[in-house]
This record gives sequence, structure tokens and C-alpha cells, in this order.
Amino acid sequence: MKRRKTIFLVVTTLVGIFLVAIVTGNLVKKTIDEPKAEHLQDSDGQNHGPDKHAEKDDVNANFVKISELAIKEEGITVSVAAPGKLRVTATFPGEIVINPDHMAHIVPRMGGIVIEVRKKVGDQVSAGEVMAIMASKELAVTKANYLATIKRLELATSNFVRFESLWQKSAVPEKQYLEIKTAREEAEIEKNSAEQKLRALGFNEKLLQRLPEAPADSLSRYEIAAPFQGTVIQKHITLGEMLKDDTTAFVIADLSSVWVYVYIYPKDLPNIRSGQNVIISVGNGVLNVQGRVENVDPIVGDNTRSAIARVVLNNPDGKLRPGLFVTAKISVENIDVPVVVPKTALKNIENKTVTFIRKEGGFEPKIVKRGRVDNSHVEILSGLQAGERFASDGSFILRAEMGKSNVTDDH
Repeated sequence: MKRRKTIFLVVTTLVGIFLVAIVTGNLVKKTIDEPKAEHLQDSDGQNHGPDKHAEKDDVNANFVKISELAIKEEGITVSVAAPGKLRVTATFPGEIVINPDHMAHIVPRMGGIVIEVRKKVGDQVSAGEVMAIMASKELAVTKANYLATIKRLELATSNFVRFESLWQKSAVPEKQYLEIKTAREEAEIEKNSAEQKLRALGFNEKLLQRLPEAPADSLSRYEIAAPFQGTVIQKHITLGEMLKDDTTAFVIADLSSVWVYVYIYPKDLPNIRSGQNVIISVGNGVLNVQGRVENVDPIVGDNTRSAIARVVLNNPDGKLRPGLFVTAKISVENIDVPVVVPKTALKNIENKTVTFIRKEGGFEPKIVKRGRVDNSHVEILSGLQAGERFASDGSFILRAEMGKSNVTDDH
């Protein structure tokens, strides 16, 4: 009997423990599930449904409220998204070179000894400016011969005038008159021949007129002058040197205009032609320069296996130095795209491309997907539809107003 009571007590105890465990588990489960209830009781004692506005509040936190007056005062430009054209560019290596049409190799027109050098590499010269002076025996002989022909012509002319008067009076035979006339014509021919030799040496009319009055010790003086305004880029002349008439004394170039050789590989040649716009990027603080393709070489080079597209650029400040390597961007085609916006309309926020859509009361930041680009515009693939109004300029102000808020991608 006693044994049965003991077994009954043990069983009763185990059942009690089991019931307590079940009740405790239900209480814990209820406590955990309470925050997920359909209705929550607020501190004011009222019940509310689930927080359906949580996501909406997130987006509204990014909405930039701004009045029409503030938009005008801040200079924010609102445009309508629309189709447009993009200029597709291709990039090529290039090099700035001297414009050969504006370069001169200065060679003395006769041999002589250098007695004065006035210019060095880097100096600027003007048209007609004397760069060096030579003493030339050949020039002295040529000048002397010219002066002699002038005297002979003067004498022959005087005789001709006198004999012509006598012949008209029948005071001299016609044969003698004709001999005097022939001698005068020959003297004129000799004078003209000697004059042409001096002109070939660079003497102009002014110098020829001054020559008879020039001092005798200047007959051998030969001046090497600049043919046009430019910069001395090479010098091959020294004081006391004996120069021949085939020696290049100076090389000058007018660097206000330069060429760019753009190297075009065979695969790109079908897309490159004369007249296309080019943007030359030099770097090193030099602003980009715009130009046009003047022509494309018809022959591909053996060494480079490329053809040269030539671009002529103005260089008034001299920053485009020959020898510099450059990058050339050539507009190869125009393509139509469904939606195109200026680059100023896009901002990078947390590594996402965002534009600001005009809404009532302000602007809504919206993530967009970029497509192809050119120098000033971007194709929009998604996030902005044609016909929507957006901030095309001044969006940096909206970005500042928005701060560092997260942008919700709702696409």
C-alpha cells in the first residue's frame, strides 16, 4: 500500500512539472509575438495598424522642398526630358609638329666669313630683321660690276643722245650713229643683267637705289635677314666661320600656327574624314583645343602601320609646343537616343547616379541608369522618361539641400 502511494506521488510530480513547462512556453511565445500583433497600442492608449508609412517616410526624407521663388533665385534650370543626338567620339594618339608652311631654312645666297651673329635659339625675329652679317668677296665683285655697268650705261646714253642730234642734222654718218645706238643698248643689257644678279641675292629696289652712294667698305657686307616673323628654333652659324652658299645658318618657324599629326589605325580609317571636329587634349594644365581634320593621308606608314590625319591649330600663346604628345578625340558619328540630358543634370550620391525630378513643392531625387556619353550630354536608359521635368542645371544646390540622405532605388 505504501509503495502505491509513493508511485502516485512521483507520477503526480512529473505531470505537474510538464504542465508548468507548457504554460511557461505559451507565455514566452506570447511575449515574443506581441510586437508583431496586427494592432499596436501606443503610449496614448490607442490602437494603430501596422506602420504602412515607414517606407514612404524614408523617401520623403529625401524630397527637397523648395519654392518657385527660390528656384529662380538659385538659378536652377528646369527642362523637359526629350530625345536627342549624341556625338560619338573615338580617341587616338597624336603629336604636335611645326607647321611646315610656316617654317624657313635660312641659307646664305653666297659664301663668306661670318663677322656678326645677332640671334640665338629661342629669339623672336620680325620680317626683314638682320640675323647675321657676312663678309663676301663674291658679293663685293658682284656689286662692283653692277656699279660699273651703271657708269657705262650713263656714258653710252650720253653719247647716244649727242650722236642722235648730230645724225638728225646729217652731221655724222648713219653707220656711226647706229654703232653708238648699239653700244648704248648693250650697256643697258649689261646693267640689267648685273642688277638681276643682285636681286637674286636678295637686293630689293630700295637697296639697289642706295648702292651707288654706299661707302666702298660696305661692298662685301652681306646681311642674312628673316623672311617673316617667327622664332629661331635652330642655329648653325658661329662668329668667324666660313659659310658656303648651301649651309643652313638658321631655321625659324612661326609657331602661332601648329599642326597635329593624329595617328589613325587601319580599322578606324573608314570612320575618319576631312571636316570632322577634333578635341585635342595636351594635359599639363593646357586647356583643350578644338579643331577640324584638314585631310587624311592616303598612304599607311610602313613603320607605324597608321595613316596621319592632319589638324591645323592656332597657337597664339605658344602653349602648344611642337614635340608634345597629345590625345585627339574625333567625332565619328551622331546617333539618336530616346532620352538625353546634359551632364550637369546628374549627380553622384552614394555611388549612384541621380537626377532631380520636378514635383509639386520641390524636387524628388531619382536614380537613373546611364548609357552612352559625349562631351556634354548623357543617354538615360531608365529612371527618367521623355516628357518628365528635371533640374538640368543647378542640381548641385539640390544635392546640398538633400545632404547625405540615402536614395531609394524604386526601379
